[in-house]
Amino acid sequence: MYIMVSAANMCIVCKGSRALCGHVHCPLMARINVQPRFRDISTEFFGPSTSVFVGRMGYPNVSVGPLAAVEYSKGMDDPSQWFGLPYSDLIEMRSMMIRSRAEKNVRSRDRFILENQELALADRPTDVELEFRSRPVYRVSFSDIVQPMGPSAALSSLRLAENPHIPRKIDYIVSDDIKAAHAGILLYQGGQDVYRISNILSSGVLGRKDSRKLVPTRWSIVAVQDMVTQDLVTGIRENPQISEFRVYSSEFLDNHFEILLMPGNWEFENFESWAPGSMWTEKLKKPEIIQEWEPFGGRKRYAEQQGGGYYASRLGVAEGLSRMRRQARVVVFREVHEGYTVPLGSWQILENVRNAFRQPCMKFSTRKEALEDVGSRLRLPVGDYLEKSRLLKQGRLGDFLFQGM
Repeated sequence: MYIMVSAANMCIVCKGSRALCGHVHCPLMARINVQPRFRDISTEFFGPSTSVFVGRMGYPNVSVGPLAAVEYSKGMDDPSQWFGLPYSDLIEMRSMMIRSRAEKNVRSRDRFILENQELALADRPTDVELEFRSRPVYRVSFSDIVQPMGPSAALSSLRLAENPHIPRKIDYIVSDDIKAAHAGILLYQGGQDVYRISNILSSGVLGRKDSRKLVPTRWSIVAVQDMVTQDLVTGIRENPQISEFRVYSSEFLDNHFEILLMPGNWEFENFESWAPGSMWTEKLKKPEIIQEWEPFGGRKRYAEQQGGGYYASRLGVAEGLSRMRRQARVVVFREVHEGYTVPLGSWQILENVRNAFRQPCMKFSTRKEALEDVGSRLRLPVGDYLEKSRLLKQGRLGDFLFQGM
């Protein structure tokens, strides 16, 4: 008997056995596979801590504590190493992280906060002894910005079982009495990825010494991406323009990206198209396009329409242009397909864009040819995007010389 399957009822019909979303291994079943491993966890825990997490609810009084790995695997707290991993593997790996928490004011500077800061600064996992108020109960939390995490448990006590290994260069930068943005850029220029810098900023160890405070992890991720991008774009604006139209592509976790570079001074436009049945869009009848844009001089207001996704995408583009030592007008087309059933955080957006710039690009002499190439891989017609675009509607002398349409 033929069964009608829509994006909205796909998981109900599939039940983890038919791969209707396109994933070989069911991302929802991955959570069930992990659950038995938590049965032996009591109110006492010993193991490696890879980072810290700071919540945002109740600000300025927030929950803070180490993220500890029930079963540690290399790279499990480093999203830069996750591109290409199956959906189910990512959820299973991140489900093994226990989020411990204690309530603190963001300006607290007691021993507990200092120990969390040492954990955040360490360049390798540090063994910790945790005592919880009650036994952790298995549950996985998901977010559009933050990576998935396993159960959360209130802390009674924390003890570092070994001295955290803090690189001298990092210790030197965080010990200086400079603004958080300046310190973050120095860390990035020193080879630290934005994921690590976000964790350091979140722990409250950056900024002028008399104004340092904890920063909720969700906020720190966007803040670091924004500060690094602004620094990169300052240099990009001084670079020569590209001389042709270029198209870069990437797809991962049912997120498809097409990136169009056009001759001209730096501008950036980011599209997100969400298919019905993808996460957040169960009630949509047709794909929804949302758009954000910034001119040569940058933007002053937060990208409300797209939130963290905008800043992750823009950072990946800025890194790509910076390596090229070129500037361009940039349009990013992101299509989120119905298989994106569980949100894994904005890291996958950054890594998708980074991956696109690692691939060979297609080059065209006219904008028409470039848009036709882009449109050949998009689900929605390019015209739907053109209707909402600010950058592609601009009429410039360079467009008449190059675009051919």
